Amino acid sequence: MRVALYVHCYFPDHFYGTESYTRTVARELKALGHEPVVVTATFPGEPAQGALVERDSFDGIPVIRIDRNVHPNAALRDTFHLPALRFIHERILRDIRPDIVHVCHLINHTTALLDVTGRLGLPTVATFTDFFGFCFNNKLDAADGSLCAGPDADRANCVACAFFAGGKDKGPVQGLLRAVVPPVVARAPRLAPADWRGTIAALKERPGHLAAAYSAYAGALTPTRFMLESYRRSDIRVPLDLCRFGIDIDRAPKPERTGGPLRLGFIGQLAPHKGLHLLLEAMKSAPADAFSLDIYGDERMDPAYAGEVRAAAAGLQVAFRGTFPVERMAAVLAEIDVLVIPSVWVENSPLILLQALATHTPVLVSDVEGMSEFVENGVNGFTFTKGSVKALYGRLEAFTRDPGLARTLSAGTRYDRTSRHMVEDVVAFYDRARQGGASA
Repeated sequence: MRVALYVHCYFPDHFYGTESYTRTVARELKALGHEPVVVTATFPGEPAQGALVERDSFDGIPVIRIDRNVHPNAALRDTFHLPALRFIHERILRDIRPDIVHVCHLINHTTALLDVTGRLGLPTVATFTDFFGFCFNNKLDAADGSLCAGPDADRANCVACAFFAGGKDKGPVQGLLRAVVPPVVARAPRLAPADWRGTIAALKERPGHLAAAYSAYAGALTPTRFMLESYRRSDIRVPLDLCRFGIDIDRAPKPERTGGPLRLGFIGQLAPHKGLHLLLEAMKSAPADAFSLDIYGDERMDPAYAGEVRAAAAGLQVAFRGTFPVERMAAVLAEIDVLVIPSVWVENSPLILLQALATHTPVLVSDVEGMSEFVENGVNGFTFTKGSVKALYGRLEAFTRDPGLARTLSAGTRYDRTSRHMVEDVVAFYDRARQGGASA
């Protein structure tokens, strides 16, 4: 089977969750005897390619890259529908001649891709790794930082995200404006500043446009029940299947501890939404010799935040370890007694969570859906109230009361699903889609 895998960006320069998922699917498809081709893009503003469409390979798999610098986003509407891309997609797909098109992310390709696959009669499926299909910011983060339920009838909450985002720390004036202005201008755009009106029109159009365009999908996969149910509650009418991510890592038992403080670990982006500052604040309430913390992440991503957490770590047993090759993940996790993921936004089956579970590393995670469904309190870790330093400290305190708790939890911590398991399910999904019914 020849498979066109569409993703917004790709290795070697982009290597986060969706890109890693796409890479895994491509590699396993090839190992199973199929013919994957990755179609990706260079973001507008990144260094330009030598040509509009370039071809290379990664992991021995063909990669086709579209230079979006040639067709940048001139307005918000271009982020979800850019008709100028149709001829590029058609040329690429006629060249590949795929048996099926698998969209791992639509950003950079827009619904112009679905226009083309529909016109060419190509079976098309998707994996939803975020909420792009019905959420303007992809994350279900409301403008005030709370969990959003999706676009309201007037799209006022989408307008708030576009013009008044910033969480709860922007002061009472910002909060008042956020409450009053979006409903008014969403219902009567003529009352908005002239330079807002095009964006407001696009925000009002976006949910309906995407819902209609997504009807091109024979079906879609989601990695979590939370995401599956979120899409079902939206106006998106696509047959959905749950397909958990697979993890390939050394699953050897956790090494015995040799005494000393409990070794906490944080692995991820050093950015406010990942919540590292909450963990550091919680550690300040603990006895000085109770915990050590190894922090793995790139301080260059958000230098201002990195500076803040470095300052917050002063006086604690904290080491900033930088980044490491993914091949060292098992070795790094072997040196961590408990992995902490204190995110304050909606996570969706983050790979680091599954890697920790697979290596018998207990976890402490904020109680956001998309993570909490993997954690059984007292068996493989604990959840705590999102954003609450007090709740996080309460969970840490359990380890000071019971020095053997981490070892007990490790014995109950596992994640057995591999990439091969996952992609075998994906191939079965393809077969159903090609036969006219993607859902199991």
